[in-house]
Amino acid sequence: MTSRPANRRTVLAAAVAVAASAAAAPVALAADSRSGGATGAAGTGRPGSPGRPGKAETHVDLHTWSSRKDWSAGEAKGTRAEGGARPGIVLATPAGTVEYADPHTGRTATWEYATWTSPRHKSAVPAGEIIASWNAHTPGGTWIRTEVQGTYTDGKDTPWYTLGIWTAGDGDDVPRRTSIDDQTDGKSTVYTDTLSIDDLDTGLRIASYRLRLTLYRAPGGTTPKVWLAGAMASAVPDRFEVPASEPGLGKAVELKVPRYSQEIHKGQYPEYDNGGEAWCSPTSSQMIIEFWGRKPTPEDLAWVNPDYADPQVCHAARYTFDYQYEGCGNWPFNAAYASTYKDMRAVVTRLDTLTQAEEFIAAGIPLITSQSFIKSELDGAGYGTAGHLMTVIGFTKSGDVIANDPASPDNPSVRHVYKRRQFENIWLRTKRKDADGKVKSGTGGVCYVYFPAKISAVQRRVLRKHGVC
Repeated sequence: MTSRPANRRTVLAAAVAVAASAAAAPVALAADSRSGGATGAAGTGRPGSPGRPGKAETHVDLHTWSSRKDWSAGEAKGTRAEGGARPGIVLATPAGTVEYADPHTGRTATWEYATWTSPRHKSAVPAGEIIASWNAHTPGGTWIRTEVQGTYTDGKDTPWYTLGIWTAGDGDDVPRRTSIDDQTDGKSTVYTDTLSIDDLDTGLRIASYRLRLTLYRAPGGTTPKVWLAGAMASAVPDRFEVPASEPGLGKAVELKVPRYSQEIHKGQYPEYDNGGEAWCSPTSSQMIIEFWGRKPTPEDLAWVNPDYADPQVCHAARYTFDYQYEGCGNWPFNAAYASTYKDMRAVVTRLDTLTQAEEFIAAGIPLITSQSFIKSELDGAGYGTAGHLMTVIGFTKSGDVIANDPASPDNPSVRHVYKRRQFENIWLRTKRKDADGKVKSGTGGVCYVYFPAKISAVQRRVLRKHGVC
């Protein structure tokens, strides 16, 4: 059998051409106070009433650590588990000090550090890929590193791979947020934010893994706090096309999500991935953050040119920017950014079907999806892209997808209705052909899930079904 390259993204969030298609007016929507955000329905579907979903059959295993019990079960070297409304780990007694030379600023500084290592998690699916997520508070002078060590199905371990160096800020008192290139052991490789098996045709997979969190602070300073850590292990079938799904719970449900265009920011702050034309991920993130009623403060936005519309989108781009990848499309960095808002939680995962996405919509939880396609594969988009993020906010009565697509010329035109079958395939497939007929990779159903700590029982059931909480 001929070997093939590991399923990976060649571009995480590429710039796209301006979409010229106009959007229909949104339906009138009602507020659902239980969900913490503005939600609503049209027709027969109503958020908060999807019933009790059963256990999902899936190619995805998402596991998170977030409770006091979870944190106490890990191996702590200088960290301490804290309880309260938002349990987490903090740096209690430094395990030592270390010098870190920031490759992006040239500055070298000494940091106190402590570590927490998770129990080994055996994946429900022997995995070809692993993507981590973390939610943390990193006040000035603090930062964290997230690492993963997998155990292959042949019994051997991977190295400890860094999946992100993260801090919410970007002042002179912290290193720059960054992924790490050139991490491989000849059997697996880290591509920005994704650990991938190099050659799936060998049959090698990752059977289990551990996460390690390292918390850093300036000597004698305050501590960061991590309140969620996890990883999504997946074994999505290699495919150009996915099976068609039947419309389900999400039919005739549309959530009232703010509309923001990335294109109106074209040329603004080019130091962050060449400006707004490449800001699909942070623009989508900001839409969902505001759906849940959170916004940056005026103080947060004071740095933005007052002549720019929607300064919160500029803010999201700056604080999701990965200085190694040189872009705003690092998936876990976007989730980590969302979690910096009051009581917000966020993970990166995959879904297997569009019907599963409908379960989230029916419960009042919008999604951010990652897909790639040529122009002819998505009617009404008006562009093609090697990698693009948009938000799924609802479904029509016939089951077509209602999406807030930031690759639109202005805010009013952000709402689109995309054909169900087309959207399903471009989102869930792992392989595709570009405009020149060359075989490229697809994301295999990657999505961001953002939600507040206080949610309805129905929303919690859907999240638990898919391993999110």
